Amino acid sequence: MRWRLLLWGLLYLPASRAQGIDPDLLKIKNRMDSIVQFSASLKLNVDVSFINMPAKYARMSYTKGKPLKFSSEDFVMIPKRGLDFSLNSLMEFPFITVPRGEEIRNGKTYKAINIISTDKRADFSIAMLLLDIKNNRVAETEINTKKDGTYNLLLQYENSSKVLPSLVEVNFEIEKIRIPLNFMGKDTDIDRKKMRTGGSKSGKIFLQISNYLIKYL
Repeated sequence: MRWRLLLWGLLYLPASRAQGIDPDLLKIKNRMDSIVQFSASLKLNVDVSFINMPAKYARMSYTKGKPLKFSSEDFVMIPKRGLDFSLNSLMEFPFITVPRGEEIRNGKTYKAINIISTDKRADFSIAMLLLDIKNNRVAETEINTKKDGTYNLLLQYENSSKVLPSLVEVNFEIEKIRIPLNFMGKDTDIDRKKMRTGGSKSGKIFLQISNYLIKYL
């Protein structure tokens, strides 16, 4: 599978690229570096106007330095970036960070930064991150890609001590995403007429993650 979990992408940030990068982003990266392995249960729900799909379930597992693995009898990943709630795709190639002040979400204040790619090989142009600097973790990302439109991820955590999210909401532009309609399972209904109608369409994916088993350094 091509998908990479975004939070664990921080594990791949080389030290040579760390110079000049926002120090709070580096603190989050260092916290993630302490995780060498984890597994968890995953429940996926899709909110797309022309798709009626029951919840899907899976187990996911991660080992540092290796791609995330999924095991399920009937599990669909849409869009491909839907599970990319780490920062791997943002940090694969050289970039710079730019401070953008503060943003308030649900009464909480977060540090806002932009990640701007400086390498044409990157598949995004600019990303906005909201950093929870008190708890050293990412609260929200908005990524403008070169081919897949814009997608936004909202991350929620079980409590203030957790570094891995318990709920991720993914918002995306449907017309920019290749949805694998033939691989959604027999229990999924698709209104193809509604799907083909004009106008801008958007969708959401909700990922509920539980039963973490984490191994630290």
